[in-house]
Amino acid sequence: MIPYGKHLVDEQDVDAVVDVLRNQNLTQGAIVPKFEQALCDYTSCQYATAVNSATSGLHLACLAGGVQQYDLVWTVPNSFVASANCALYCGAKIDFVDINASTRNIDVEALGKKLVVAAKTNALPKALIVVHFSGLSCDMQAIHNLTQKYQVLLIEDAAHALGGSYQQRKVGSCQYSDMSVLSFHPVKSITSAEGGAVLTNSKTYDTKVKLLAKHGVTRDVEQMTCESPGPWYYQQIALGFNYRLSDLHAALGLSQLTKLDGFIARRTELALNYQNALADLPLKLPIFSDDSNSAWHIYMVEVLQHDRKTIFEQLQARGVGVNVHYIPIHLQPYYQQFGFKQGDFPISEQFYHNALTLPLFPSLEDAQQNTVIDVLHKVLQ
Repeated sequence: MIPYGKHLVDEQDVDAVVDVLRNQNLTQGAIVPKFEQALCDYTSCQYATAVNSATSGLHLACLAGGVQQYDLVWTVPNSFVASANCALYCGAKIDFVDINASTRNIDVEALGKKLVVAAKTNALPKALIVVHFSGLSCDMQAIHNLTQKYQVLLIEDAAHALGGSYQQRKVGSCQYSDMSVLSFHPVKSITSAEGGAVLTNSKTYDTKVKLLAKHGVTRDVEQMTCESPGPWYYQQIALGFNYRLSDLHAALGLSQLTKLDGFIARRTELALNYQNALADLPLKLPIFSDDSNSAWHIYMVEVLQHDRKTIFEQLQARGVGVNVHYIPIHLQPYYQQFGFKQGDFPISEQFYHNALTLPLFPSLEDAQQNTVIDVLHKVLQ
């Protein structure tokens, strides 16, 4: 079975992890700060906090931005549930903005219209979480211009997009956002096994994220409520969480980061191969943007003339491990209690109805991709 996604770990990565096991602190050592600095260097962002998952990172970003009970947070339905759950963790309410049918990212025009209505009805969101679906950056400048007018906190869910760029700047630079959240899950651009990071150019947000990621406990005398009696002393000054990343995980991530551009180059090559080889099939293919270079986390097509379920099963039966991303969040049973229903966000629903994720990962061999292409031609013609 050719999987839809797969990590690529080499001996350099293994050696980096073994070095930590043999010679370094396993956690709270020197490797996590090195990884955080390397992320800053790569993205040109000023501050980074490595955490144990992108879900934790989204939660921290909301908390650092002041999201609290009874606030409202907007995101898109076309994402994994973590993009919305993070708001619920804070006691906030959630709502959605539909996607653009071409980019599969948030519909900027629909966002603008929804903000105008919300302003008139005193129902503006505290935060907007945009999702760079499949690795293609949203139009961040346009979104920033809209949200800044209403003082809406802007968070990038960039779990798919590390290694991609927007307006010739790396995703994660936070040029147009308050914070950006990365994922290092095994099928993402790089992996730390499990892990994520919160990036920002705000010292205030960074300080809050770091504090809350480590139990709300500080040894910084400037943050304490009284003079420290000695070097052993610490204070809990907030209710935080244990969202730390271990040095073992950070060592893997740091080693992987040195190979990121090569991974993205191979993903782009594979995406171009699909784009050329599938052009004559009854499929809607993803777009290549003029102002963005996608990280190509996934390559998704839409089945136009066939039943998606039938095609999915035929491909699986022939050894092609296709998948589907994503079941719209508002259609999940848990979200039904909030009043969402089928038909609320028709573009996301239509995309899900037809969507198919094809195998794409850096170690995918040309012969394997040719097999995927050949099987697609057979089942669709």
